[in-house]
Amino acid sequence: MQKIVIDTNVFVSALIQRGYPYLIVNELFIEGKIQLCISYDMLKEYVDVLHRKRFTKYPDFVNKAELLLADIETKALKFSPKIKLAILADKDDNKVLELAHESKADFIITGNSNDFTMKKYKRTKIVTPKDYWEKFKP
Repeated sequence: MQKIVIDTNVFVSALIQRGYPYLIVNELFIEGKIQLCISYDMLKEYVDVLHRKRFTKYPDFVNKAELLLADIETKALKFSPKIKLAILADKDDNKVLELAHESKADFIITGNSNDFTMKKYKRTKIVTPKDYWEKFKP
């Protein structure tokens, strides 16, 4: 089974609209077709971001976010990265690479092409939700 690190922006998009992020989260992660990898830092970021007040303007966002967070907590593989990286300009995004390194993830899925400018980190491919869905989904 593919091991995947999903950047927070993909979860936000999945809860707002029915595009590629929605398909990845609902048809692959929730259905158990991919293995989501998380760390304490990533989970904390998911919780913090998904509870931002600005997202309450979207219908049923809060309820859907709570259900998603519960699924993440119970279904994801948990890792504790042992390395600290300083590769990306946005220092907060380095935790995504640290998790990918520790979990030996096959993919990082992110909508953040401004900070994730590389196509690969070690063995992990870095792809957009669209590229993942169209080229790599199981």
